Amino acid sequence: MGAGKYSRRPRVAVLTVALVAVLSVFAVACGGGRSDSSGGTATTKAPAATDFGTMASPCGSGDAKGATAQGVTDTSITIGYGDDAGYAGAPGLNKEMSDAMRAMIKWCNDQGGINGRQVVGKYYDAAIMNVSNVMTEACSQVFMLVGEGWSLDSAQEKVRVGCNLAAVPTYTVSPQFANGPMMVQPSPNPADYYGAANAFIFAEEYPEAVKKAATMYANYAATQDSTEKAVIAYKQAGWTFLPCEQVYNIGGESNWTPFVQRLKDCGAEVVYFSGSPNPNFQNVLDAAKAIGYSPMWMLEANFYDSNFAKWNTSGNGDNVYVRMTYYPFDQADKIPAVAKYLEIMKADNATTGLLSAQATAAFLLWAQGVKACGSNLTSDCVIGELKKVTSYDAGGMQSPTNSGANIPGDCGLIVKLTGTKYEQVLPTTIGTQACDPKYLIKLTGPVVDRAKLDSSRISQAGQ
Repeated sequence: MGAGKYSRRPRVAVLTVALVAVLSVFAVACGGGRSDSSGGTATTKAPAATDFGTMASPCGSGDAKGATAQGVTDTSITIGYGDDAGYAGAPGLNKEMSDAMRAMIKWCNDQGGINGRQVVGKYYDAAIMNVSNVMTEACSQVFMLVGEGWSLDSAQEKVRVGCNLAAVPTYTVSPQFANGPMMVQPSPNPADYYGAANAFIFAEEYPEAVKKAATMYANYAATQDSTEKAVIAYKQAGWTFLPCEQVYNIGGESNWTPFVQRLKDCGAEVVYFSGSPNPNFQNVLDAAKAIGYSPMWMLEANFYDSNFAKWNTSGNGDNVYVRMTYYPFDQADKIPAVAKYLEIMKADNATTGLLSAQATAAFLLWAQGVKACGSNLTSDCVIGELKKVTSYDAGGMQSPTNSGANIPGDCGLIVKLTGTKYEQVLPTTIGTQACDPKYLIKLTGPVVDRAKLDSSRISQAGQ
């Protein structure tokens, strides 16, 4: 079926706390495909200034009391967040997440906090290699982790689980954390499911090119796992991968030409690249240009990055395609949640980017759980509330996911970088995403086996 048939605009529904009967109906409804109906409930209520798109702000005054957990007092809630900005190989790595967290904490506190408690944030820089150390610090200092993202998150899990530190992260990488206990995320990335909308709609648009695909990824577990998952899913969308995968050093290479030369000699017309935009991928693009090689590059959503776009004045990145489940920022006039996100980031002079938007979604998801718990504020209560969330779209900023069950959505779009600007290219109707139940792939194979999932889909690999 063509992607256009299943294109839709963001749902009105934000936080769905469903009874068993409703869950049964939802499962049946999803099994037969969907129209472009919003699926929301009509309302005549005028939006409040603090609304985040279709979501009423979870922040505000209140009378919650009690030192109910570590990091919680009558007047404050201390949370931890962080990134890998101190990594010498890529200075400032993923700092936009922490920028977003600071902006969201201020936005929330300006409204009175959550149930009257002010949110206090503690920043942790794991610099990739120090994740176990920062997790040890956080274990004794904060109530929960919120909006953090650390590349080597597999190394944190023994410590995190050992101290019962719950998390609502920006992203997960390893199966140990992606399917970890005491964790709910706005954009699920479990070991056993993959949202492959981009692979399907790209194959419909370029059916011959995807038969000559290749992969390029760094030599560490995070990118190896994500690439392996992508290959399994993309094959189900009709992609064929040539036997010329390229594995590079996560710290960079002194000469990238041999890598792109091998891809060129192999005849790869589409390359799935896993890593970070700066500096490795920029160097790859420069090397490819130097030898006259210009395949289409299929990238993960972390490449929707304002600094990467600004870098592309040469046009060397003009064949970059990025898979997205969040709506592009240039659609703020169509998507109120995007407009609100940009407003909040601008007010705090925060860097924008896909990971920044995901951190924002993580904060909002966490805050809703905290609000629901009131004076009974424990991490068990927050996670319990979030486990009830069967459809989460961050006020319409992203397509819906089943955050509570840790299952990604079945919608997506693709943006292309041209010069210094990203533009949506698929589906062609701007402000919509392509949706189809077949886009949600149930994964099997070694990458899932390594996760050692129990009957509740919780990984036992890092415990």
